[in-house]
Amino acid sequence: MTMEDEGDLVNGGWLGAVGLGGAHRPVGLLSALCEAHTIRRLELPMHTMLPVLLRQMLLPAMIDALGVPGTRQEWAERFHRGCFSPDEQDRLAHYLNERYGDRFRLFDAERPFAQVAGLQALNSQTKTAAQLVPSVASGNNVPMFSALSEADELLLTPGDAALWLLHAHCWDTASIKTGAAGDPQAEKGKTTGNPTGPLGQFGVIVPTGRTLYETLLLNTPILPDGLEPGDRPQWAWDERPAGLGCASPAGAAWSERSATGLLDLLTFQARRIRLITCETDPGRRVHRAIVSAGDRLAQTPEFEPHTAWQHTAKPKKGQSHRRPRRHASGRAAWQGLGTLLSMTLPVHSDGPYTSLLLRQIGDLRTTRVLAGQYPLGVETSGLEYGTQSAVVENAIGDDLPLPVMALLAQDKWLSKALLECVDQADRVARALDGLHNDLRRAAGGDPLPRDKGSRPSAQFLHSLDATMRRLLAGLRSVDEDDEELLERAQLAWEQSVYIAANREADLLLAAAPPRAVVGRTVKNGDKEFVYRSGKAIGVFRKKLAEVLERATEERGTTSEEVAAA
Repeated sequence: MTMEDEGDLVNGGWLGAVGLGGAHRPVGLLSALCEAHTIRRLELPMHTMLPVLLRQMLLPAMIDALGVPGTRQEWAERFHRGCFSPDEQDRLAHYLNERYGDRFRLFDAERPFAQVAGLQALNSQTKTAAQLVPSVASGNNVPMFSALSEADELLLTPGDAALWLLHAHCWDTASIKTGAAGDPQAEKGKTTGNPTGPLGQFGVIVPTGRTLYETLLLNTPILPDGLEPGDRPQWAWDERPAGLGCASPAGAAWSERSATGLLDLLTFQARRIRLITCETDPGRRVHRAIVSAGDRLAQTPEFEPHTAWQHTAKPKKGQSHRRPRRHASGRAAWQGLGTLLSMTLPVHSDGPYTSLLLRQIGDLRTTRVLAGQYPLGVETSGLEYGTQSAVVENAIGDDLPLPVMALLAQDKWLSKALLECVDQADRVARALDGLHNDLRRAAGGDPLPRDKGSRPSAQFLHSLDATMRRLLAGLRSVDEDDEELLERAQLAWEQSVYIAANREADLLLAAAPPRAVVGRTVKNGDKEFVYRSGKAIGVFRKKLAEVLERATEERGTTSEEVAAA
């Protein structure tokens, strides 16, 4: 039978893979794992899909079939081999075919993958498959640039339907869900009070390697005590001990509960879903779906591998010391390096604490398991929800190179330099906004309100994006004792910031009306403030010289000389 007939996710070619040479080819779950060393990356529709596929399929299948590494040495042996051994490939094949193969069929009549067979709405109605895809209009979720309206029928191929099915389990909105027949908690045909999917609770951080195989290992926690007893992935839910109190994800009923272990957390079924198909000329397609309430994660556990944390030294009564951090909308990933590089828990103060996996990578470097020059990457993703988290307002996604040496908890020489670069960009951006406001005052206007208008800092920071990525990529090869290279890199960075800032300042000055040259005097109580374009640009250049000391010294001027120029 073909992929379209039964939706065989193990052997059907439903995933797009990009090889090391750039060639594209279709793969199924088994091929994606066994051939992971030949795959550079998977072709996925959006940034939020990578953690979905890793968590809901690839990682739990690998971990459950092969076991989790218990020591750094065991992890290192797997990593440096660069591929699954013939024995491991045989075990993966047995796991995904003979043992659980019948549970990875998307359209199986009795046990469809990640769904509830025969799920029915209390009102007997179904909805368009668009409710699975956040970029397509459906219900209250109406993206501004959606190519389809709710009246249009969306036909999903089996492969696309599988991806968006898993995406809903991870990222679905908190909107009212269809009441399911057999769900004792459904009232008046619906279920309210739903949280977003588990990944919607935090900003996702995924370390990436040169191949899919390396990415899998970089996302595998080292667990000295192994997996929790009774911890099973969702497709083996019937093997969980009854005493754990988990509702069957193959039924309409659901529960609010904690994750029982890593496999349960990765494959958490946050919704009860049924895909409904139709026959078309190209083959079987998913055109309708039922999405009802599913299990609710009581809280994000501290063994969650893909989030950074906000530590609070003195939390309020009943609150935890740590809570997951979200990504800031409109900011590039490098602007959040302060969080990514926070390797030490701020026990006596409030502050960020990086993800479990990045801490593990830093530890692997400290113990010489991972080379300091390893070309590590990091992908960040998140969804920004609006109106009681019932709609998706924005998708956040970025990837950047990250020097492994910057993840050392003890020797912070490189992370300190990188954070200085980020701080310089931030301070210069604020100075540009200050110049903009002073020019507006000099022209007779008022500063921009904090939450309105387009600010020059946004364009400035965007212009630095490629420069910062080159800096990060270049510093992945730096050694501990190569202070001269690091100093040259910081000087080159400051010169780039200097040029970009002055270019933006010149544009602001050129846009100021002639009356800004004469300026005006503003009284505030007993004090008078004089605003003129000449004074404003002088103040800005002095701040620029103070922030970019290396570039200023290289030009042979002082901050006072710059301000007077």
